[in-house]
Amino acid sequence: MNKKIANMIDHTILKATATKEDVVKLCKEAKEYGFFSVCINPTNIELAKEELKGSDVKVCTVIGFPLGANTSAVKAFETKDAIVKGADEVDMVINIGALKDK
Repeated sequence: MNKKIANMIDHTILKATATKEDVVKLCKEAKEYGFFSVCINPTNIELAKEELKGSDVKVCTVIGFPLGANTSAVKAFETKDAIVKGADEVDMVINIGALKDK
């Protein structure tokens, strides 16, 4: 894979059934191909951080996933918790209903 392209890719596994083994595999692939980050559910942040130690691959997680319908206070708490656990990047899901309501 072209390294210029690979380092722009977030290698992702967000399915509810993702196991620790799945996350470890994702991290190994990210290191092998030089992806920018792995994007995982918040419960796997510490595992991914450990698996990626010594590499340039970042840990990304999602906040308010999948619906974005959490309150702002919950999203703020979830974000702080993710950062404490080692997330380098957070992707926050917007509340589309609130957006439509303006």
